Amino acid sequence: MQAWQVHENGEPSEVMRLHHIERPTPGDGQVLLRVRAANVNFPDALLCRGQYQVRPPLPFTPGVEICGETEDGRRVIANPALPHGGFAEYALADARALLPAPESLDDAEAAALHIGYQTGWFGLHRRARLEAGETLLVHAAAGGVGSAAVQLGKAAGATVIGVVGGADKAAVARRLGCDVVVDRRSEDVVAAVKEATGGRGADVIYDPVGGEAYAQSAKLVAFEGRIVVVGFASGTIPSPALNHALVKNYSIVGLHWGLYNTKNPKLVQRCHEELTELAARGAIKPLVSERVPLAEAAGAVQRVADGVTTGRIAVVLENGAVA
Repeated sequence: MQAWQVHENGEPSEVMRLHHIERPTPGDGQVLLRVRAANVNFPDALLCRGQYQVRPPLPFTPGVEICGETEDGRRVIANPALPHGGFAEYALADARALLPAPESLDDAEAAALHIGYQTGWFGLHRRARLEAGETLLVHAAAGGVGSAAVQLGKAAGATVIGVVGGADKAAVARRLGCDVVVDRRSEDVVAAVKEATGGRGADVIYDPVGGEAYAQSAKLVAFEGRIVVVGFASGTIPSPALNHALVKNYSIVGLHWGLYNTKNPKLVQRCHEELTELAARGAIKPLVSERVPLAEAAGAVQRVADGVTTGRIAVVLENGAVA
């Protein structure tokens, strides 16, 4: 089969190489899946760089989220078991963790439903307890993670403010349903959000960026608000001033979605059922901005790493796998 492999750490476009290798053999509790589509995530870039919390042995195949097909023809969503990731014609996955792909979504959309939307659901509902009528601010609202949070926030009845970088991304955020869009490249984020909220700020702030975005969040969080720390796409991990959280009466909550797979897997299943229902009635739909063939996977990962994409890029294996 064909598979992208990383033999040394570095930038994705430099270290990902397409090879012809043997199909992986499932271990105990694992299943071999034919990859139908693989979604590109920022962690794929971190894996290539050797900066992710999980460091598979070299060489490995990146690709942490797929829509695949079982031997008996079932279409499923899975997180491949590294080092046999999803940027390949076949991948391995934990048989107990397979989730049915929603019929309402095509392969690329189904591949993009899992991590970003589960993270959004757990962040907004489990950790922040977002309520209808509250104001939600989403950083990087036109990106893969942010776009999922925007849709989930709207589905929950929140007023959503999206912060983006650039006019093109602002247009995407508006199409996603943001009630207010702030372009950080041309506007003062803090001033614009305060104006939009009458000086109150946001009840829930969803931050996959860190760095300057977190500094803005601390200035914009409302009384008894919640800042959900999802990731650090900016590359800078902030050091919160806890005295500020005390004085202003807000909460800083962290979310590592992957822990739920081991700590409370039943909740992951429940979340998927809710996401499937939301997708079926059109309340959410993954924003797949590009569909590329397997041969272009390295370039797609690099673009995500560089932060120049909107929504999701999906690697689609249109012609199926070959031996």
